[in-house]
Amino acid sequence: MADSPVSINPPGGSDQGFEGPSPQEQKQMEQAFAQMKRKMSMEEIGRKIKHKIMVLSGKGGVGKSTVSTGLALSLAQQGHTVGILDIDITGPNVPKMMGLDGRRLHVENKRIHPAQGHLGVKVISMAFLLEDEDTPVVWRGPIKLGAIQQFIGDVEWGELDYLVIDFPPGTSDEPLTVAQSLPDIDGMVIVTTPQQVALLDSRKSITFSESLKVPVLGVVENMSGFTVNGNTAPGTQVSIAGPGGKTLSATADEKGDFSVTLDIFKEGGGKDTAEEFGVPFLGALPFDPGFVRGGDDGVHRIVSEPEGPSALAFAKVVAAIQDQLSDGADSGLEII
Repeated sequence: MADSPVSINPPGGSDQGFEGPSPQEQKQMEQAFAQMKRKMSMEEIGRKIKHKIMVLSGKGGVGKSTVSTGLALSLAQQGHTVGILDIDITGPNVPKMMGLDGRRLHVENKRIHPAQGHLGVKVISMAFLLEDEDTPVVWRGPIKLGAIQQFIGDVEWGELDYLVIDFPPGTSDEPLTVAQSLPDIDGMVIVTTPQQVALLDSRKSITFSESLKVPVLGVVENMSGFTVNGNTAPGTQVSIAGPGGKTLSATADEKGDFSVTLDIFKEGGGKDTAEEFGVPFLGALPFDPGFVRGGDDGVHRIVSEPEGPSALAFAKVVAAIQDQLSDGADSGLEII
């Protein structure tokens, strides 16, 4: 005897009068499906990127975007494939620093393709989506966080050795969203300047790692000192009035060259903070007016002077970060 066909009726015992999902329910189902699809995409992207580094600062104006682009370019100089994810939705500056001002993103098969800057560094930023750079982005939290997830999950990053993620100042939703969305983040780099006000905020960023459960790779002290170079008669004793009423002295060498470093924003605060919290001090970067010109012109100091003092300082910081990554960040602050 053949099996009887099985029919499934909606509640009530009859399929008459059965209605499908309402438009609102249909929209919710589509949103849930899109979110699940994006989550799977973010997991896949996470597997294609070997190292993911978050760059944070507790305070604005410490040169965090300059440091982020410098790290990316220094890594690219070594031959690595590198990307920068500019998470600063309301104040995106990375494209201008990377010579990509006015560029628009390419979208193909519903996938966003990053722009390519100096040394082949791939860049994604909110700046690429603004019709006018003077237009403010006024978004509430959920919309902003949805855009961040889209920047991660809908972007065709390809295979990357390093992804540097540049955040807005402070300890808010953005780093929390990235930490929850992008798997296997290696750690965060905290950027500060030597003065006390910046150090207070950098301490908040270090303790913020506890809520993110992300290791601290270390602290970078930016604008650490401004070096004055000059030339005079060999053996001449040179005196320069420095900050705080200090007089700095130097003796010209046999060629008549001399240099004096002015600690405009004090000195050593970043290293002291790192030691206080038991995290690595990754190094100090000089106060270099060339960063200002390079940021405005779209040519980073590392690109314009790849063998200059600033580029060498960045190379030392990158080497310290790579040491942390090779050690599994064992010497960093890791919250379990």
